[in-house]
Amino acid sequence: MIKNLIKSFTKLPGVGNKTAQRFAYHLLERNREAGMELAKSLELAMTHVKNCKDCQTLTENDICSICADPDRDNSILCIVETPNDLNLIEESGIFKGKYFVLGGYLSPIDGITPEDLGLDILESKIKESEIIEIILATNATIEGEVTAHFIKNMTKGLNLNVTRIAHGIPIGGELEYADSNTIAHALSDRKNYS
Repeated sequence: MIKNLIKSFTKLPGVGNKTAQRFAYHLLERNREAGMELAKSLELAMTHVKNCKDCQTLTENDICSICADPDRDNSILCIVETPNDLNLIEESGIFKGKYFVLGGYLSPIDGITPEDLGLDILESKIKESEIIEIILATNATIEGEVTAHFIKNMTKGLNLNVTRIAHGIPIGGELEYADSNTIAHALSDRKNYS
């Protein structure tokens, strides 16, 4: 049983065997109550959390709270890779539009196709709605750029403003620690200083 518990923890991203052992032994030796609470929470989440029928984020309801909110701006759609990306943007408190969560990025090498990400659903959504701007908020990785480029091409011929989130030097970052690609993005995406 202990080996299975450790093996289960290693299925989480970034958790190797040593960390999984620490988790397992901590719960078994010092905090069985927290272990039982974790088990209940996992079981409830695995059985009740599903994808929003409108934006594909994770929710307990058929439609998530953002999609159900009548005060959100239906004319702006922000496309993100994961529900976590959506949450990070929401924490900023700036964006008041709607979202579409891809659930990943295009990667032909890994066999991840446009259909796997629901890009056919996204295309229908764009054509059938009042959207005037799409914000591409995929990650600044090769796969994220390929995905953004695919979506941009998918919207050609439609009367849409397609924008991309800026990439570059983070606030508090120093140039000496940035790689050349980050500096190149920061320079090419520069804006007027006022």
